[in-house]
Amino acid sequence: MKISTKGRYGLRVMIDIASHKNDEYIALKDIATRLGTTVKYLEQIVAPLNKAGFLCSMRGGGGGHKLALSPEECKVGDILRVMEGNLSPVECVSSGEIECPMAESCATVNFWKGLDDVVNNYIDSYTLKDLLPGEK
Repeated sequence: MKISTKGRYGLRVMIDIASHKNDEYIALKDIATRLGTTVKYLEQIVAPLNKAGFLCSMRGGGGGHKLALSPEECKVGDILRVMEGNLSPVECVSSGEIECPMAESCATVNFWKGLDDVVNNYIDSYTLKDLLPGEK
């Protein structure tokens, strides 16, 4: 499993917004400046986060983005799955159920299932609050 640039920036955007504890909308240009990227790129990042219900967005003057949930409610694993899709190491364990006609005779299926469990348990054990400066 390798997290893409979009996955990494998705998490960075969420942390940046969460670090502004006031309940105001934060302009994408300000986030882009802090993260050293372009507004155009961040528009691609915030769209799926907004659609998934992690962000609220408002257009116009005074507009921008803010968290739709508290930092404690935003699991890192959920954010990464929005940005990356399924994070399973192999297709046969991607649904949480083993979906392979060779599963009964496969010597590696339990290994892949275990790896999938470890990765998902780890990323789900962190919230945005845990990643904020001065936390955890």
